[in-house]
Amino acid sequence: MRAQLVHRLTYTYDAHVSLGEQRLCLRPRGQGHQRLIEHRLTVTPQPSHSHDLLAASGDAIQRVRFLATTDQLKIEASSLVETISSAPLLDCFNGLEPPLPYPKGQLNSDLQGALAGWLPNGQHDPSAVELAQDALMGSNQQAIPFLQQLMEMIQDRVKYTKRHVGPAWPAGRTLRERVGSCRDLAWLMVESCRTVGLPARFVSGYHLADPAPDNYDLHAWAEVYLPGAGWRGFDPSAGQEINDRYIVLATSSKPVLTAAVSGTFSGPPGTKSELIWSIKATVDGGQATPSLTTTAQAA
Repeated sequence: MRAQLVHRLTYTYDAHVSLGEQRLCLRPRGQGHQRLIEHRLTVTPQPSHSHDLLAASGDAIQRVRFLATTDQLKIEASSLVETISSAPLLDCFNGLEPPLPYPKGQLNSDLQGALAGWLPNGQHDPSAVELAQDALMGSNQQAIPFLQQLMEMIQDRVKYTKRHVGPAWPAGRTLRERVGSCRDLAWLMVESCRTVGLPARFVSGYHLADPAPDNYDLHAWAEVYLPGAGWRGFDPSAGQEINDRYIVLATSSKPVLTAAVSGTFSGPPGTKSELIWSIKATVDGGQATPSLTTTAQAA
């Protein structure tokens, strides 16, 4: 699949503010099953400093700084991306799919950060442990049946809903509320996979569904590392392994580090900000479908 993407974000402030450093995760992945053909980033006002860097996750991100005050920040990322379908998982294992739970000692040490629990003491959320054990019981301790069973259980126990503001909820809250956004479901899957020794990380990107929805938005899913197959994406909101209609922007062991834009501003007390964003995608020369969403936040 080839897609032309235009992602615009406009922050408006009700007073002139000084912008702190902004961290931008708007450059699609350019490796693996995804090829970045073109990318252009425009920021207004003009940054006084800008530099690209390779994040710990391997993703390309950009940091920008400003000198002058402003009452508006505009960011536009335009990208041309090509994706290809990955090999079937069972072909990757060649009949040697190892049983779960995976012993930590047999995994590459580079993956340790994608195994740690989110609690301050490094332990896993008890709710994620319980959910993973339930999924494990119905999967004959095999990775692929476990992942499918886990997604089915998440869909059965949690109702998907859109929630544009706030961080991903921990597993316990998502299961207790029985409702969650795509990022809540993705983080629930990440936490559950880690409890059985499967390295997992959080992904932010675009899902260009077919047929196209009325509005495009950022989407979140999980990537799980499977020895012999590498990092593979799974979308618990849709209950499926990802396909070539998913485009990765950023991945991390921590969801907060995948935000499209993160930064600070300072201004008069009580200054309010408003964010308007739009995402337009043209897939394989098809009709562009716009998305326009507005959300207001108090400083």
